[in-house]
Amino acid sequence: MSNTKNSRRSFLQRSALGAAAVLTSPSWMTSSASESVEKMADQNAIKLGIAGYSFVNFNLEQSLAMMKRMDVRYLCIKDFHLPLDSTAEQIAAFHQKLAESNVKGYAVGPLYMKTKAEIDRAFDYCKRVGVDLMIGIPEIKDLPYVAQKAKEYNIKYGIHNHGPEDKIYPNATVIWNQIKDLDKNLGMCFDMGHNMRDGQDPIKDLGRYKTRIFDIHLKNVTAADAKGSTCELGRGVIDIPAFVKELLKIKYPGVCSIEFEKDMKDPLAGIAESVGFFRGVLSAV
Repeated sequence: MSNTKNSRRSFLQRSALGAAAVLTSPSWMTSSASESVEKMADQNAIKLGIAGYSFVNFNLEQSLAMMKRMDVRYLCIKDFHLPLDSTAEQIAAFHQKLAESNVKGYAVGPLYMKTKAEIDRAFDYCKRVGVDLMIGIPEIKDLPYVAQKAKEYNIKYGIHNHGPEDKIYPNATVIWNQIKDLDKNLGMCFDMGHNMRDGQDPIKDLGRYKTRIFDIHLKNVTAADAKGSTCELGRGVIDIPAFVKELLKIKYPGVCSIEFEKDMKDPLAGIAESVGFFRGVLSAV
């Protein structure tokens, strides 16, 4: 009996020493814990946000609750959540609500503007909100004035492309040709899904126009033509891993904001799937 006890005690001692050696081994740290940290770093290599239009059917509190569940921390602010005529007190309260959910409002828009007065109002709004990026859709005739205001306010202005139905700004190339000789604060909010729907190559265009892409509306689409509609990020015709590789190659400094226009009265599942897919791709490429 005594020999059995000694053998058992010896076995337990050897097991404990073995476990301690594994836990303190640098190779163990390299192969597991540090890999987990590295993967998390990879997932944050590109700032991921939500385009406010995705929440058109929800108030701010409901929208932030969804963002919190997905741990997405950047929001492009739409004026249905923060109206253009908001007071300083209302703007401060808005930002406080965002901060409580660990969310940052990084831009405003898209905002439509048909006149110089509307352009003036939009720039004043953007300044009062306290962000340095506006997404907008101006008239072509007003582009020099928009460029002037963008330089004056030191605010970057990204023109949004809306695909084949948009007779003014259907794709990134059309925008580029209109802005390339204007002030460098005038650029684009690159909607890669609508770009694909207009028969363009979103991956090549990302590389071509990288210096003037200030924001990205991230989405996938079901077809590379006008019949295509928004779908979950991993289910469409755009090669998202190739797009992400290009983002990393050009060292894109801005935010990629998911704009989910499918199931807009119940978008959480689709947005969450897209968030998970994007983060998985970032870890894998």
